[in-house]
Amino acid sequence: MNASRQMRLGLSMRYLGYHIAAWRHPDFQPTSIVEFETYRDIARKAEAAKLDMIFFADGVAVRGSDNPAGALSRDMKNAELEPLTLLSAIAACTSRVGLVATASTTYNEPFHVARKYASLDHISKGRAGWNVVTSWSDQEAQNFNRVANLEKDERYARAAEFVQVVKGLWSSWDADAFTHDKATGQFYDPEKLHILNHKGKFFSVRGPLNSCRTPQGEPIIVQAGASSQGRDIAAEHAHVVYTNSLDVGEARTFYADLKDRAASFGRRSGEPLIMPGVTLYVGATKAEAQAKFDELQRLIDPVAGLALLYTFCGDLSAYDLDKPLPPDFFTNGISIGGNLLAKARRENLTIRQLYEDVAAGYTGRYLIGTAEDIVDDLQHWFETGAADGFNICPPILPQGMDDLATFIVPELRRRGLFRSDYEATTLRGNLGLASA
Repeated sequence: MNASRQMRLGLSMRYLGYHIAAWRHPDFQPTSIVEFETYRDIARKAEAAKLDMIFFADGVAVRGSDNPAGALSRDMKNAELEPLTLLSAIAACTSRVGLVATASTTYNEPFHVARKYASLDHISKGRAGWNVVTSWSDQEAQNFNRVANLEKDERYARAAEFVQVVKGLWSSWDADAFTHDKATGQFYDPEKLHILNHKGKFFSVRGPLNSCRTPQGEPIIVQAGASSQGRDIAAEHAHVVYTNSLDVGEARTFYADLKDRAASFGRRSGEPLIMPGVTLYVGATKAEAQAKFDELQRLIDPVAGLALLYTFCGDLSAYDLDKPLPPDFFTNGISIGGNLLAKARRENLTIRQLYEDVAAGYTGRYLIGTAEDIVDDLQHWFETGAADGFNICPPILPQGMDDLATFIVPELRRRGLFRSDYEATTLRGNLGLASA
C-alpha cells in the first residue's frame, strides 16, 4: 500500500438511520427527524472525528407507495428537512467537515442548482458538494406536472447537459473579477466576466450566475448512478462517486471501469474517488455488535419489509415469506435491483431473509463485528482496488456516529489509514483534489 494514501470517509445522515426499523428503537426519538439541533450535534461529532463530509440523499416526493396495503403508514421516510436549507444552518455551526446534498437534474433548473450550491460554498467557506442524481419515481413526476417520469435515456441525457450548464455558470466570473475599486468606481472587471449563452437540447441559459467565484472555485460534484450513462457523467465530471457494491469482486470491476472511463476524458490520475456505501454494526465484542444488529432486526414490521422489495420485485404479500423469491417477480427497474436479485439467487434467500437483509443496510452492504473485524474488511477493499474510502450509512443516529468515533476511527488511525487532523480548510483540499 502507498503509505501516503489514506481513506476518505463520509457520513450519510438522511432519516437519522438507514435501518428501516431505526425509528422503533427504544432510544430513538422520532420527532428528531425534523429537529435541526439533532443534525447539528451529529455534524459536530463528524467534524470532531475529522470525517471528510456529511451527506444527505434527497428526493422530491414521498417515494414509497402503499404496497402492500398499510406499508406507507409504517415508513419513517415521509417527513424530513430540505437538505440545502439544513446544510446552510449546519455550515454556521461547523468549520471543516464537508457538506454534500442531493439535487435532482430531472426536476430542477441548472441556474437554481448552480446558485444554491455556490451560496452554500460561500456560507461554508469552501465545503459544499452537489450529489448529481436523476429522479426515477412516478411520485416525483406527479409533483411536477407529469403523470409518469421521463424515460431513462432522456433523464440521463438531460442530466449530462444539466451538469455542463451548472459548471459553466460556476465559471461566470474569474476569481479576481471583483475589483471593488472605490477610487475608479469599478466594481468588477468586465474582461473577467464570462456570459455562458448555452443553447442545447434541454436548456437555454444565458447567464452569468449572480454569484462570484466560490472559495473552492467550484463546489465538488458527487454522483451515485451505476448505469452506463451515470458512469459516463461521473467519469467526466464527478470528484466523488458513491456506489452500492455488495462484494469486493463487483466493487473492483466497478472501480476499474470508472477509473478507465475517467482517464478517457482526460481526468487526473486517481479521480474520481470511489466510496462504496456500508452500514456498520460494531461493538467492543462480536457478541455486543451482534446484539445491536439483532435488536433492530427484531423490530422489522413484515409489511414494511415487503414494501422494501416492492419496487424491485412487485407485491409478494400473497407468498410464503419463508420460501425463496418467485423468479418472475423481479423487475429490476433501477440498478440496485440487479444487485438484490443476484444476491437472492446466489444465497438462495427466502423472501423474509431478503427483506431482512435489505433492511439491515437499506439495499447496501453491512458488516457486523468488532472494530478489528470491520477495519480488516474495509482495509482489504481499500488496498485491493475496490475503494478509495467509504460512505458510512449508520443503521441509527446519533448512535452510529458515536460508534464510528469510538471504535472505527481509532482503529483506522492505529493502522495509519485515516487522518488525525484536517489537511485543509476546504472539502476539495481535504479530499486531495486539484484546484478548480
